[in-house]
Amino acid sequence: MSHSSLSRRAVVGAALSGAVVAATAGPARAASRPATALSSGGDRAHRIPSAPVAAPIPAPVPPLNVPALRAALADLEHPQLTAAQLRVSGSAGQWYGTAGVADRVTGRGVHERDTFRIGSITKAFVATVVLQLAAERRLSPELPVQRLLPGLLPAEFPPITVLQLLNHTSGLPDEQDPPYDPSSPEAIARHRYDRWTPEQLVALVSHGPMKFTPGTKQEYRGINYVLLALLIERLTGCRYGEVIARRILRPLGLRHTTVPGNDPRIHGPHVHGYMRMTDGSLLDITEFNQSVAWGEGEMISRTGDLDRFLTALFSGELLPPHELERMFTLPEGVRMVDGSPARYAAGLQTFTVNGITLWGKTGERYGYSSAMFATRDQQRRAVFSFNATRRDASQSRVSERIAKALTKA
Repeated sequence: MSHSSLSRRAVVGAALSGAVVAATAGPARAASRPATALSSGGDRAHRIPSAPVAAPIPAPVPPLNVPALRAALADLEHPQLTAAQLRVSGSAGQWYGTAGVADRVTGRGVHERDTFRIGSITKAFVATVVLQLAAERRLSPELPVQRLLPGLLPAEFPPITVLQLLNHTSGLPDEQDPPYDPSSPEAIARHRYDRWTPEQLVALVSHGPMKFTPGTKQEYRGINYVLLALLIERLTGCRYGEVIARRILRPLGLRHTTVPGNDPRIHGPHVHGYMRMTDGSLLDITEFNQSVAWGEGEMISRTGDLDRFLTALFSGELLPPHELERMFTLPEGVRMVDGSPARYAAGLQTFTVNGITLWGKTGERYGYSSAMFATRDQQRRAVFSFNATRRDASQSRVSERIAKALTKA
């Protein structure tokens, strides 16, 4: 098996929640509805009793600025995109728009039924299941992962807690470099059908010294969620994708959200992803074995399903209050490795733009970028997806203009 050139860091996520949009962590706010957490142990679903959560005082959210939303979505040149779609919902207004084509061969336009690769939004599903298991007292977030997954990490590594994996303060070493040029689109295309096991992914960081003492800094790392997905499998005895389906997808009716495993295709109506090659041509990169991402970023969904998931999560349908609050709590006294404020909680990230603080998650794979965000009180929720032909920092320009349009008075 060849190493993949896929980056383990989220270009879009870092840009959207970082300095590009003047991100600052807002204070955690309580969920706006009474919490009744839907979960399951084994094959049976049951309810986790939970206390009501006090409704917050709503933050001011401006009315929808539809012309700004249309303009943000319509620009397919800065950077070059083949398609984009945006779903806005919440108590402060609803809107849906598209631009570009879902398939360059047929010229078919984008439709809200179309699915797409959601990349690191997968992490929010994984984190939800881990916190459900914590609510059921099948694990403690303060336990070292080495006790729960013995022998997986080198013995010389210091203890790394489950919570430190969830909020990206693990300090694990960088992954080994691939044996070919990761900047070559031709090399990426040649290796897109490679199959990986999660143990092989973990082995890529099982060398060299820790980057920092666990819990002292924050660095967004996909490998943290590969370990968490392995933990789900160890505790449940089932594949993590089936656990997500049983605990989240089926109860919420998310029929178009899947965990593809080694299947490189996207089935049913979907948006195609394209990659700019060295000679300037565009290669359809839709087919891609996502086992290289696995628990950190392999899932497929569509805007309506992600909006339903976001609504259920923020409303307390999936987690009781204590565990839900972990998803909105930044690690205390910790900064990113570059010195900027911490912006990742357990499964979610935060940023503030135009005075509005949003929580959610971004995701990206080759040919696909996406995000889901909402205010804590759900006055404004947004799910968007766009298809950039290059996977680099230029994608942040799309996320920036959409985020500004969502919060513009």
